[in-house]
Amino acid sequence: KVKDSMRVLLPVLLNKSHDSYDKIRAILLYIFSTNGTTQENLEKLIQNVQIESDSDMIRNWKYLDVPVISSFAVQQPKYPRRDRSSEETFQLSRWTPVIKDVMEDAIENKLDSKDWPYASRCPPTWNGSGAV
Repeated sequence: KVKDSMRVLLPVLLNKSHDSYDKIRAILLYIFSTNGTTQENLEKLIQNVQIESDSDMIRNWKYLDVPVISSFAVQQPKYPRRDRSSEETFQLSRWTPVIKDVMEDAIENKLDSKDWPYASRCPPTWNGSGAV
């Protein structure tokens, strides 16, 4: 386990021989490992590494529900998770991704149109026997 990840990260970011995409990957690994960073810290990293033009690659992870900017308040998940404690799971795969819940709700026509504006509603005569 890395105790001080910033101490390990800075030499990689300041090395001129590394490509900017490699530096972005290193910053993303840092963000993933620390479960987000502060806005000020992210701005300093982007400015010191001089990747302002590519900073959207880092910030856009928030659209995939990755906590790029951490806050101290505990946030509710954007999508409520289903209780899967009674399901029989394979020994190595105890974790269920959120996309499984989303897809099941899409099949059952239970997606909130506010959160999923482009998900088409099934016609009222649809009986579940075919694709729409």
